[in-house]
Amino acid sequence: MDKVNREKNIRDFKTSFKITRDQQTPDERVIEGYFALYESETELWQNSFEIITKGAFDNTLSKNDIRALWNHNTQYVLGRNKNGSLELKADDKGLFATIKLPNTQYAEDLYQLVSRGDIDQASFGFNIIDEEIEELASGGYRWRINEIDLHEISVVTFPAYENTTVQAREKQVQQLEQRKLQEKKDALSKRLKGLNK
Repeated sequence: MDKVNREKNIRDFKTSFKITRDQQTPDERVIEGYFALYESETELWQNSFEIITKGAFDNTLSKNDIRALWNHNTQYVLGRNKNGSLELKADDKGLFATIKLPNTQYAEDLYQLVSRGDIDQASFGFNIIDEEIEELASGGYRWRINEIDLHEISVVTFPAYENTTVQAREKQVQQLEQRKLQEKKDALSKRLKGLNK
């Protein structure tokens, strides 16, 4: 297991939100659904994958001040776990969120867009605390994220892995390939020295 850098990461995926109105408070609008799934393989590029390990959110939910946003925009706050307007729960399937929307025009707009199915995708912003990388028999790689430091979840219009995320992963692959090449060179050099004696 590797302890890794603290750069902010964004991950996105399609989900199915549930829209509800509280029976006791019919004006309260709620969006809920999964914002991350465990053990679900995401292809970053051909033959390179990423998986979130079950339990990766366990240490972050109780200690972090987490916001729910629209499109990662801090001007469109939808909820916050510290005041109870955002409830987060990590279960066997993944990270489930219940967002009690504020009484604002943008929240009403979002509620209508989710209700119609125009917006049905989710994302989350985090730092990686612990991960592993596995070289696949096919020559590709699979990252397994074991622990996450969560900062925000977002309801998003267009989910897509940020270029910076893919670039960071590609740089890791280049470093691994260079290390493997150097190890081969060192082994060959050692063998040649043995033959010359």
